[in-house]
Amino acid sequence: MSLAPTVSPDHLLDTPLDDLLTEIGVEIVDSTITDAGFFGAVVQRKTGELLLAMPAGRSDLEHDTVARYLLAQVFDVDLPKLPPPLVTAES
Repeated sequence: MSLAPTVSPDHLLDTPLDDLLTEIGVEIVDSTITDAGFFGAVVQRKTGELLLAMPAGRSDLEHDTVARYLLAQVFDVDLPKLPPPLVTAES
């Protein structure tokens, strides 16, 4: 899923997450999924608005890293793949 705006790798990784989310119009919401293997998901509403559904109670580092990686996938930002067993899927 490739969407505007264009986001550079440096901007994606260096901008404070709250500022980045505001700039690209993405809202973070708590996910109700409690499975330990679930790290987050990007959901597109019928209105086109993007939501980043993240599990509550995870470390700040995990939250920030996964959010940025998922956003990289959505906005086609070229970043190295995460190591196994972390994988992304599109449905």
